[in-house]
Amino acid sequence: MTRLNVVLLIAVIASALYLVQTQYESRRLYAEIDKAVSEERKIQQENERLQVEKRAQATPLRVEKLAKEQLQMRSASPAITQYVQPKGPASSPAAAQ
Repeated sequence: MTRLNVVLLIAVIASALYLVQTQYESRRLYAEIDKAVSEERKIQQENERLQVEKRAQATPLRVEKLAKEQLQMRSASPAITQYVQPKGPASSPAAAQ
């Protein structure tokens, strides 16, 4: 009878230790999940902010202003447009068929 009590006591202690270890691991994993969700929220907010900034930077008016000021570009007009004429039969649409 004493052996049975010792075996049962060891089983109860092992079970209790396993339960404590499992609860600890569960809490650690929950904290990791919470941390990851928080980080995901921060990244999502940063992404939204960057998308808004990207749209603001790419407005046609701003692009045109930068092209004129920084790149010294000008709008195309018939006076400055050069048209390229195809040479020979190889570049004509009928020759491609």
